[in-house]
Amino acid sequence: MFFNDLDQTGWRLSLQEPPKRIVSLVPSQTELLHNLGVMDYLVGRTKFCVHPNEIQAIPVVGGTKQINREKLFDVKPDLVIGNQEENTKEDIEWIRNSCPVWLSKVNSLKDALSMIHSLGRLVERLEEARQMIKKIEQVIPEKSPSPKLSAAYLIWNKPMMVAAGNTFIDSMLQTAGIQNVFSTWERYPEVDDETIRHSNADLLLLSSEPFPFREKHRNEFQKRFPEIRVCLIDGEMCSWYGNRMLNGLIYLNQQLSEWQMMQNLPKP
Repeated sequence: MFFNDLDQTGWRLSLQEPPKRIVSLVPSQTELLHNLGVMDYLVGRTKFCVHPNEIQAIPVVGGTKQINREKLFDVKPDLVIGNQEENTKEDIEWIRNSCPVWLSKVNSLKDALSMIHSLGRLVERLEEARQMIKKIEQVIPEKSPSPKLSAAYLIWNKPMMVAAGNTFIDSMLQTAGIQNVFSTWERYPEVDDETIRHSNADLLLLSSEPFPFREKHRNEFQKRFPEIRVCLIDGEMCSWYGNRMLNGLIYLNQQLSEWQMMQNLPKP
């Protein structure tokens, strides 16, 4: 047997042979598979799997939470790769009736590094995965840095939702030296204006995904929260686990330096 092990959710996956026809249902993991050198194995992706550009030539089988089951089986996968949070339980259970599924569960940088290692092993690119992990680890501080600024990280609007504790985003912020003011909360809670005002956040970060916050939103929120500096932030850099983590951590360090300088200026 080629593979007989648990995925990150505790589900046992058994494969007699290495997978050669893979459907990936998570954008960051699709990008990772490309960077591991197995793009030729990819026969299906979601409409949100758009990086790098050549990935877009691969057939689309729906969205992360709205899988087109007919299109998925049209491409005849021998393995489907997903994520416990990104994909629905109903879709995954339905797919498992006919096709092997490997699921990730990524709530921290440690989980993400483990995911890279596991997928590298699964697609016979273990050495490439190890080299990728080594590069990422080189930009992770040996000691947790003292928080230089505090922030609330908004992922959704109407209702407002923040990335709180036990999330990959929280882990990225903390690693970069940014104190997430909602780190003691769980997952992605809804918050109101008063909660934001009393959070003691230096920054209100508006992510470019999953809600597409833009400059017009930044202006609106700055008027609502004049005591907090409101900034746009690249959501892909903060929430895409996989090879993107390397540039994501570098990006956050650069942003932190800029925000620290901005804090010395009068607020808009």
